Amino acid sequence: MSARTVAARWGSRLLEALITLWLLATLCFALLRAAPGGPFDTEKAAPPEVQAALATQYRLDRPLLAQYGAWLGDVARGDLGPSFQYPDYTVNQLVANALPVSALNGGLALLLALLLGIPLGIWSALRAGRWIDRVLMFVAGLGLAVPKFVAAPLLVLLFAVTLHWLPAGGWGEWNNIVLPVIALALPNLAYCARLTRASMLETLSADYLRAARARGLSETRLLFAHALKPAMLPVVAWLSPALINVVTGSAVVEQVFGIPGMGRYFVQGALNRDYTLVLGVVLVVGALIVLINTLVDAVRARMDPRLDASA
Repeated sequence: MSARTVAARWGSRLLEALITLWLLATLCFALLRAAPGGPFDTEKAAPPEVQAALATQYRLDRPLLAQYGAWLGDVARGDLGPSFQYPDYTVNQLVANALPVSALNGGLALLLALLLGIPLGIWSALRAGRWIDRVLMFVAGLGLAVPKFVAAPLLVLLFAVTLHWLPAGGWGEWNNIVLPVIALALPNLAYCARLTRASMLETLSADYLRAARARGLSETRLLFAHALKPAMLPVVAWLSPALINVVTGSAVVEQVFGIPGMGRYFVQGALNRDYTLVLGVVLVVGALIVLINTLVDAVRARMDPRLDASA
């Protein structure tokens, strides 16, 4: 493939990403402003002159289109604006503090899901139909059926309240990470195990592996030299929705465990009508999702050149 073709492809993807983020930001801006209430609505209303000063300070006294244009111009310069709920911080500062926290939790959760899910899926496929296979798939089904907002409190109840092994929440110590990572990892681990098992069973029944087995190749060599790579292609394709699931699912987990991450700021910003904070989190998360999809597509094309040729 020529350098010009590669440059054209990546240029097209960049343009699509920018249009997607713009549409996402525009839709979120419209929905936030259409929702009832405002960022400074409280049970005890401030004096009119104070409300007018705040509206002027945060440009809320301008027409809606003027507010949208000013905000979009700030975003184009890399400025996500001031936070209404946290007046001592800008949205850039809040995101810069929260993003590493969410990235650490999400990265460890996905790593745990892969390190356990892939071997369990392979082991289950190699023992298909036996009792251990049925037990593993039953447990994986339970892991998929239990949502995060149920799993997280159950983990707190068991390991923090009952056994007193781990803290129920907070941030700053290594043991604060354990329960949130497990809560985020459980559904992905279950799905990874089931997907790996199904893909491995399909690969092991392929004609070329039957021929290799007839030539006397050992099962170990068949597994690691011929079956593992093609069986992992669906798992690599799943990484994109898995990463997105970790990013979006962190809102519930961070809220339950009191973790100062992107998800918690999004929830708090939405509850308090902090327009700029919600929009900033949405833009950053949207950019992460676009980046994740691009990287996963590149890895899949590297593993299977047919995907790159057909793109």
